[in-house]
Amino acid sequence: MNRTPSRRSFLAAGLALPAVASAARSADPQAAPPARAASTAPSLEFRVLGNTGLKVTAVGFGCMITSDGSVIERAADLGITYFDTARVYQNGNNERMVGAALRNKRKGIVLSSKTGAHTRADALAHLDTSLKELGTDYLDIWYLHGKSKPEDITDELIDAQQTAKQAGKIRFAGVSTHSGQPQLIPFLAGHPKIDVILSAYNFSLEPVVTQVLEQAAKAGKGTVAMKVMAGGFRRLSPEDPKYKKLKQEGGMLSALKWVVHNKSIHTTVPSMTDNDQLDENMKAMSVPFGADDEKRLAAQLEYIAPMYCRMCGGCQGQCRQGLPVEDMLRFVTYADGYGQFALGREHFLSLAPAHIAASCADCDSCTVVCRHGVKVAERLLRAQELFRC
Repeated sequence: MNRTPSRRSFLAAGLALPAVASAARSADPQAAPPARAASTAPSLEFRVLGNTGLKVTAVGFGCMITSDGSVIERAADLGITYFDTARVYQNGNNERMVGAALRNKRKGIVLSSKTGAHTRADALAHLDTSLKELGTDYLDIWYLHGKSKPEDITDELIDAQQTAKQAGKIRFAGVSTHSGQPQLIPFLAGHPKIDVILSAYNFSLEPVVTQVLEQAAKAGKGTVAMKVMAGGFRRLSPEDPKYKKLKQEGGMLSALKWVVHNKSIHTTVPSMTDNDQLDENMKAMSVPFGADDEKRLAAQLEYIAPMYCRMCGGCQGQCRQGLPVEDMLRFVTYADGYGQFALGREHFLSLAPAHIAASCADCDSCTVVCRHGVKVAERLLRAQELFRC
């Protein structure tokens, strides 16, 4: 079945963002960045992160896969103000590297980290470790990481955040989510103790994700977008002519511009590993999203459709072996899309032993049918072959 017209229509619909959302962009003179030499400094766009009052660049820095601290340091020198890490990234080494890179720039940036803990005690222990590794007395935002449904936001985790606030260890409390946004984000938008929402958000996701994030922004929540490149796929099939064309024509920049175009998104955390990516991503704050970008993303959507999980939740409960399909598809994307095999394998090996040992080759046919066209059985088999060795 030819899906091209509907997909292009979806992309076009994504451009029709409410005019009222433009209020999220700060017009306050106090929000202007320090004066910089026009001949050397890139253009910066600042927005206010909801009711926190924090002024952040529309393009921030997701540090998850960065191993070169000099790229992070240069980003701060160029004017990026938002930097995001987590306790679990690179087995804790990421926080240490980020802290070293930003040690002399702490007062001028907004710094966030995350905990995946399930109990109050473990979460607070994670926070103390994060502060030590980052070399700071406080976090601007501390997220409960990787939540997908309202019941994941337990009273004891909320209490951990409030305790940390009262102790001056964090300024604002947040929640991050990869999936389940249509149900979770409205819940968070109405939660009085949640200040910031960090959500997967990109051109491939269903329009309802845009809608709930806009509602959250209107409710005064800070909104931060991750997974903005829809899987990246910079390294997948480099000999494929489509891949080469998309990369050469700026497919990744178009994806970031699509997110930045929505003024209800206050900042973004694209992953960056080198200065070329940093320089390219900075352009998203000065070069508007246009018709060429729309065409580029329509082509890219066709290209990634068999590979990229849009985290819509439609496959939940379909696997006869009970495998966590969304999670496994995300893990293999870390390897294929971002070139981060170790990260994907680390997450895969954190699954339940029965899920690690399961093999899709044992099934005569796959019971999981993706309405977006992901070749689920092929992708899960690839994850099993890659990560179990």
